[in-house]
Amino acid sequence: MSAKKLDVRTNMRRYTRLSNGFSRKLENHTAAVALQYFVYNFIRIHRTLRTSPAMAAGVIGKLWEVSDLVALLEAAESKKAA
Repeated sequence: MSAKKLDVRTNMRRYTRLSNGFSRKLENHTAAVALQYFVYNFIRIHRTLRTSPAMAAGVIGKLWEVSDLVALLEAAESKKAA
């Protein structure tokens, strides 16, 4: 379950030449790449699979939405604060 190189380059301006969409910090770049891979594998419906790769592999039972990702991040932040 990984994004193809071409998909990553076309969906993220950080990987194309002569773009102004770059990260000044490695931490920001890592977060952007992780978010892109999550969306590619859990949220985006692929034409050939007619579902997400995570659903096709049996990792998840339902297609995730962005609100599910936000809820997951909020739960992790509240757990970290406690």
